[in-house]
Amino acid sequence: MSESIEVLYEGRFLRLLKNGRWEYVQRVRARGAAFIVALTDAHEIVLVEQYRVPMQARVIELPAGIIGDEAEFADEAVEAAALRELEEETGFRGAQIERLLSAPTAPGMAAEMLHLFLVTGLKRVHAGGGVDGENITVHVVSVDDIAEWLDAKTRLGTLIDTRVHAGLWFVQQASRRSSVRPRAQRSDQ
Repeated sequence: MSESIEVLYEGRFLRLLKNGRWEYVQRVRARGAAFIVALTDAHEIVLVEQYRVPMQARVIELPAGIIGDEAEFADEAVEAAALRELEEETGFRGAQIERLLSAPTAPGMAAEMLHLFLVTGLKRVHAGGGVDGENITVHVVSVDDIAEWLDAKTRLGTLIDTRVHAGLWFVQQASRRSSVRPRAQRSDQ
């Protein structure tokens, strides 16, 4: 759409925009969001749980954070933001980081890009829990047991963010690649 963009409302963190007949939200000060698939050496995934007001429920999520929304982090590299958010929320410091993808979060509703990272080489440096009253619960769950664990959380009424499933898909693909070995060459070739 090439119509002019009208600001319908601007709050401290979000603005509501209108372009023609289309209304959508945009973060006031941000360059996207970083989501982290954090894997321990014991093949466990690190997840967070917190109460989300818009959903009126507790939600299991990947550790994540907004990029560039605070003045002191305005020019922070996306990878650095991901590692910082992982440590703030979970207490784990990552040694290796790999970008898995960058994509829109909810293209019909928001002008935000997500950046999904795989972080390994984890070392626990504190208990986690987030900053400024985020009240985050950290879960470290074996990838082998994750389906049953998520099912149990769902039965308790906890919602599961779809990005958890996307992250687990990437973990599964990486596991398949590492288990595929080239066939041995025959000695008569």
